[in-house]
Amino acid sequence: MKIAFLINNAYGIGGTIRSTANLSRAFADRHEVEVVSVHRSKDAPAIPFDPRVRMTTLIDTRPGSRALTTGPLAQRPTTMFPGPAAPRVSAGTPYSALHDERIGHWLRTTGADVVIATRPDLNGYLARDGQSRCVRVGQEHLSLAGHSDAVRAAQNGVIGQLDAFVTVSEADAAAYRAALPDVPTRIRCIPNGVPAPVVEGSARDADVIVAAGRLIPVKRYDRLVDAFARVADAHPTWTLRLYGRGPKLARLREQIDRLGLYERVLLMGSVAPIETEWAKGSIAAVSSDKESFGMTIVEAMHCGVPVIATDCPHGPGEIITHDRDGVLVPLDSGVEGYALALDRLMSDRELRGRLAAGALRRAADFAPERVAERYEDLFHALGAGRRAPAKAAPVPWWRRLRAALRPVRTTPPRRAADTRPLASARSGADGEIVFRFPATSLPWGELDLLVRLRRDPKGREVRVPLPAGRASEVRVTLDPLTHPLAEGRWDCYLVPRGATRGRKRLVCEVAERARRVGRPPLTAADGETVSALPYATVDGFLAVRAWRRPAHAEVTRITVGEEGTTVRAALPVPATGAVVVAVSRQGESGDFSLPVSPDGAGLVFTLPPARPAAAPHTRWDLYLRVPAHDVPVSLGRIGGDIIDRNKTDIIPAARHDETAESRVFFTGAHNLAFEVRTP
Repeated sequence: MKIAFLINNAYGIGGTIRSTANLSRAFADRHEVEVVSVHRSKDAPAIPFDPRVRMTTLIDTRPGSRALTTGPLAQRPTTMFPGPAAPRVSAGTPYSALHDERIGHWLRTTGADVVIATRPDLNGYLARDGQSRCVRVGQEHLSLAGHSDAVRAAQNGVIGQLDAFVTVSEADAAAYRAALPDVPTRIRCIPNGVPAPVVEGSARDADVIVAAGRLIPVKRYDRLVDAFARVADAHPTWTLRLYGRGPKLARLREQIDRLGLYERVLLMGSVAPIETEWAKGSIAAVSSDKESFGMTIVEAMHCGVPVIATDCPHGPGEIITHDRDGVLVPLDSGVEGYALALDRLMSDRELRGRLAAGALRRAADFAPERVAERYEDLFHALGAGRRAPAKAAPVPWWRRLRAALRPVRTTPPRRAADTRPLASARSGADGEIVFRFPATSLPWGELDLLVRLRRDPKGREVRVPLPAGRASEVRVTLDPLTHPLAEGRWDCYLVPRGATRGRKRLVCEVAERARRVGRPPLTAADGETVSALPYATVDGFLAVRAWRRPAHAEVTRITVGEEGTTVRAALPVPATGAVVVAVSRQGESGDFSLPVSPDGAGLVFTLPPARPAAAPHTRWDLYLRVPAHDVPVSLGRIGGDIIDRNKTDIIPAARHDETAESRVFFTGAHNLAFEVRTP
């Protein structure tokens, strides 16, 4: 059977895309599968699709493309859905007649036995332009109540022309049946498929709460932040991480700063795959007013993380059984109810372990293979695979003659040696990085793992030989305590043993850093402070971020108050006689220093809210001068699991007056810096 998905943009990040990737991969075990993306916004999908799945694009929208604005079709409006229900590429770009032509042509000519459309306007195109010989299935990834009145009415008007309409919750399927009692279409609930992750599950030994999703009003992250604020003082070691992007970002930042939680609540941005981040948590949090399904709930369950979710329509209550595999918070209990649920789980490690065990069992029910079987049962009931294929148009005699005269060209199959090898990397609690290679992706012969310092005039590199033999998985360890990784970013390769040529850059399957959450940097035998973390580059390759400091003070806490910004740091030697030196980026005439006070096993100092006397200088890099050290002591954050603290550890400004404010920030190298600016 040939199964095709029609999706708006397979190259973005979102629940519909993840669901399509998961289900198409499961179908590919037994069927020919194609994913047709109306738009292509990037060179490669952010969420990987199975290589057996054929990817087709109808309109190229990558940077530099003018497809959406060039030509007469692009200037005419779409005919799919009227007025406010008309589909849009983005908030400012509506669909056009170009979409009508491209989508309609593909639907009228596809040879698929089953076509699955994934959002209301695509369901409309499938109903209008899909072939009657195909099984036409519309999907609902939101809910009947989740659409505007215009979109709801438009989609309801076409559902009767589809063979089946699939929702992701039983409650939503019942709502559609009640709204459309006379349509012949089969309305069924089939939940989203969520695969077990390839990452190591959570050890639940880090005091971290994780939430992930679009930063949009319905997700109610403001409720989650307010609830965390109510219990934060009772649980001083706990932090909250919010993953995602969206229009509520600025409002959430303001809320976090106003509550003084800038060191406890981190806005992490978008991350894919998200499973590496669930594995860092001891609690997963869902605070939505509505959830059509809740893929994030099942993803967290797969990682062995207990979930606290509002008992909102429709998904959470159909996934979670309260106090068996998670916690449901009544929606009308508001912030107070959610705070009580947080406090209960944060206080009880045994309860978290019991719920996590139940969550793992429940998550298995949503394996994509099981979900695919339910879809297959529906397809067969609708006659897929038994309908006569459309007769192909006769081939003209002159095309048959040209094909007969054309020379036959054959391309030899690609060997493993012709492709880039695949690898995963996992940080250990002691700072080591274990690289894992599927044996099927490795070239023949003896091999070395080669890591090279990026943009290094000295060409520094480290080699670690891969063990002999070819088990199903080959492992090798890179230890920053024994391998001299200079500070910087290191690219990772495989290379024939001892060779200088023939290196192949490693494609990153997954980079895991969960075991380094909350861990301090390491101390090498020579006394240097070191840290190293694996990560995936923006183009999908495996790399290592390394720090190596002759002397270092790790910043542990930053507090903004009326007197300025107070910084606390851990220092392995006595802080007696230490001073903070602020080096101006505009010239040495602007340098200044500040006194330091001992603070337990570390030190503390306060940066003023006003501009120092060295005006008009505006930015300074900070380090320590300590009598116990012959070299300057760096001041920053190089411990833990975060690759780019300048994007996550955002400290608000200390206001001096209406004309000036000061703030500290982390540089790209994770060093602490100071600036004064006009608000």
